Amino acid sequence: MAGTGLYDVICIGETMGQLSPASAVPLVERPALLPRIGGAESNVACGLAGLGHRVAWMSRIGDDPFGRIILRTLSGYGVDVALVEVDPERPTGLYLKDPSPEGTSVYYYRRGSAASAIGPELARSPELGGARLLHLSGITPALSSGCAEFTRRLLTDRAPGRPILSFDVNHRPALWSAERAARPLLESARAADLVFVGRDEAERLWHTATADEVRALLPAVGRLVVKDADVGATCYSGDSRVFVPAPRVEVVEPVGAGDAFASGFLSGLLDGRSTEQCLRLGHVMAAATLLSVADLAPFPPRAARERLLALSDAEWAALRVPDASLFPLDPTAPLFSGA
Repeated sequence: MAGTGLYDVICIGETMGQLSPASAVPLVERPALLPRIGGAESNVACGLAGLGHRVAWMSRIGDDPFGRIILRTLSGYGVDVALVEVDPERPTGLYLKDPSPEGTSVYYYRRGSAASAIGPELARSPELGGARLLHLSGITPALSSGCAEFTRRLLTDRAPGRPILSFDVNHRPALWSAERAARPLLESARAADLVFVGRDEAERLWHTATADEVRALLPAVGRLVVKDADVGATCYSGDSRVFVPAPRVEVVEPVGAGDAFASGFLSGLLDGRSTEQCLRLGHVMAAATLLSVADLAPFPPRAARERLLALSDAEWAALRVPDASLFPLDPTAPLFSGA
């Protein structure tokens, strides 16, 4: 994948301030809360930057403490924030994470946020044409009519030779129902070059029960990755179908794992790895996130990642995370070890 621009990847979408318990304790128990950040696209950006790629995040934030926390945090991960616009009137969005034994609930306070004012003119930003790859998700068009028009223009009004466009379906029922989201998300997915979608969300949106049925619905997408939770992930490219099982993980908290998977897969793609290795790297990044209460988690350093990618099929199928010899995670280590 050749490219002459300043960035390998530009990730576009809303990032919010996040308040979440320091440990997996329900909010009703009044645990101490940590100020963090959270956003699907910026999670992907941080993962890619941590894996050694030149990444920018493009969005809008409020002129407020959480907006400044977002800029400082992403810059700390090595993500370029020069393309971010600060809105003096609208606030940065906020959400709360509420862990429980039944799963994590998320409560959003984002209506009227600075990012919801993204409009179609952003699709004409000259910087977008110089990146090797653009990444966005189905969260953005749910934020406002302007965001929906931006997404449509970016996906469907592209000139020949524009960057590869990666789209994570990322349906959020709290933002729009499956009935409302099904058609626009399907149209967006069909217009993208690379699509990530969960098998369960595809069934919720489009009533497809298997990965092969999702492929039948999206036959022209250049690369389609269907994730099936703890079962594994399947990548379709042309007539090729590659499945890689997910390693077994003792899940601490699942939010952010899909974004981590996307960052691993995209990193492998940018580095020219095989489809199997792209899927494995996606699983490795997702597994690291599943072990943490944070959306952005520590992950194995390069040497450990390369050992994981080099496992035989039998060794990979038997992998349990964390395996101290192959997956050395230190909760006191920096969030990203670097490339």
